[in-house]
Amino acid sequence: MIDASPVSPAFLLDQPHTLVERDGVRYTLLGTAHVSQASVDAVRAAIDSGRYDSVAVELDEGRLRAISDPEALAKLDLVKVLREGKAALFAANLGLAAYQRRLAEQLGVAPGAELKAAVDEANARELPVHLIDRDVGLTFRRAAQQLGWWGRAQLIAGLATSLFVDEKLGKDEIEKLKQGDMLESSFGEFAKQSPALYDAIISERDRYMAARLRQSTVRAREVLAVVGAGHLKGLAEALRLEPAAPEAVLSELEQVRKKRRIPWITLALTVLILGGIAWGFWRGGLEVGTDLLLQWVLFMAGGAALGCFLALGHPLGALAAAVVAPLKPFRPGIPPGLISALIEARLRKPLYADFLDLRDDVQTFRGWYRNRVSRVLLNFILTNLGSSIGFWMAGARIIGKLT
Repeated sequence: MIDASPVSPAFLLDQPHTLVERDGVRYTLLGTAHVSQASVDAVRAAIDSGRYDSVAVELDEGRLRAISDPEALAKLDLVKVLREGKAALFAANLGLAAYQRRLAEQLGVAPGAELKAAVDEANARELPVHLIDRDVGLTFRRAAQQLGWWGRAQLIAGLATSLFVDEKLGKDEIEKLKQGDMLESSFGEFAKQSPALYDAIISERDRYMAARLRQSTVRAREVLAVVGAGHLKGLAEALRLEPAAPEAVLSELEQVRKKRRIPWITLALTVLILGGIAWGFWRGGLEVGTDLLLQWVLFMAGGAALGCFLALGHPLGALAAAVVAPLKPFRPGIPPGLISALIEARLRKPLYADFLDLRDDVQTFRGWYRNRVSRVLLNFILTNLGSSIGFWMAGARIIGKLT
């Protein structure tokens, strides 16, 4: 049974909200601005009213930990992040953190303060707290898999802009932000122009949060759900009309296509290059074959080492990357950037203070190099980038000589 026309409580009449009843549960969806003190006050007033027996918030465990524990980054195992292949995701989270930090400095309210207030007030009243948002890493991966290579490049550019651009928001931008979503605003205009990205970070999350609400609050009767105002309409619609069971919706929206076990394009080019070198030895003799092989080694090793040096990596890291890079066809699962980053993390181990200063340091170009944590990430990114450039340059050079 679905009834979308219950009466709003008086203390919410001046706040954006929607009431939905489904399966015997009344949901009060309170739309908030992630940068507004008024939203913080409204959340506290709603919970303090005593009307609700459960509280749900637009957070996942990682984001809750980040806004609740100022030293969460200092507890991070950076080596584990690298080994699990989460360096790019970690860099993306730094971009979001830097963007939110600048907003807090400009507006005087930390982004997500109303979500933290909801959790704190609910805990103080011993009310169940439900985290209903999808893991931000999963959202990024689903967004990336829906974009082409150009779209992924723009996605990276949006994150880079969040990291380094320090322009203050004007009044119009702030008002738009109050009605939008933090992830969407972090990518600027690209989010509005890319249907695939918008679907992953807004529309899918509306359905996901609706399913999580239905799944986690089956024993509740009055639920307050605190979400960004930009989700209010879509969340209410999904909560009213979604016909599928919550478990089926969550399973669908948590799926990420596995990467192809065999990267056919890279494999074909590698076979072509190695075959060309072998052909050079066979038809051109030792001199031609050796020259082609030398081209491969120099471009691959040189590109990886140059990337490491541009990241101001340790010389041993550059040397190791240079040795590993030419072996790319025989160890595709071990990128040279991982090797240089692990060496950097071991030999120049980040200090506790580096983690504490990380959110401030990543807002400036110089800070990325000064902070040992972000410099490890630079080693990973730039060494892999140099190796990839060297791969294509070596291939072009070898094919050019053979033709």
